[in-house]
Amino acid sequence: MGRDSPYNFRMPVLRSVLLALVLTAVAAAQQTISFPTEDGGRVCADLYGQSTRGLVLAHGGQFNKESWRVQADALKSEGFQVLAIDFRGFGCSTGPGQGDFDNAPFENDVLAAVHYLKAHGSKTVSVIGGSFGGGAAGDASIKAPPGEIDRIVFLGAAPNLPAEKLKSRTLFIVARDDRNDAGPRLPGIRAQYEKAPQPKQLIVLDGSAHAQFLFQTNQSARVMREILRFLSMP
Repeated sequence: MGRDSPYNFRMPVLRSVLLALVLTAVAAAQQTISFPTEDGGRVCADLYGQSTRGLVLAHGGQFNKESWRVQADALKSEGFQVLAIDFRGFGCSTGPGQGDFDNAPFENDVLAAVHYLKAHGSKTVSVIGGSFGGGAAGDASIKAPPGEIDRIVFLGAAPNLPAEKLKSRTLFIVARDDRNDAGPRLPGIRAQYEKAPQPKQLIVLDGSAHAQFLFQTNQSARVMREILRFLSMP
């Protein structure tokens, strides 16, 4: 086929059209938004799908809202409206205290996300939180009115505040050998789990993967199954 063939001319155009279609499909599947917090901050987030069942994804310290993309797509396909947030000080999210990681009111970012979903059609909202994002989700449940957060999945995490004050149904998932500089995380998580009100469940997995890193192991499928089972329980 000659150099000046119409076929050769059309191929770059065809590739451009296909790329545009792919980008359009991605944009339709996910929308980047932002919304205010009650203490004057602003949360940037990725929104997936539409549903009356809302779900907030709260990342850990080594992650961001984009890190949830695979899980968000899977949860959207199961009938959830999913909102993956960046906490204040991450991405374009801002808010009071963002420079003091150990004391920042990250729970306000979770509550702002819950309020956003409820204002946009979600009748119930649950939260999946990894590491410090799980702690923020637990603190949000404790500070919120009863019924504000339906369920919480703690991945390698527990609330910072007393767990007996939790107002949500809870699922704790942690790897047996998950540890930080202070030692194994399981004893502290188990202690908070034991104080949490019913209904609750603790799942201890083999291995040492922390929080969202569980999705990078061969136990990823089980973690997702357990999350979906918990979120779908009556």
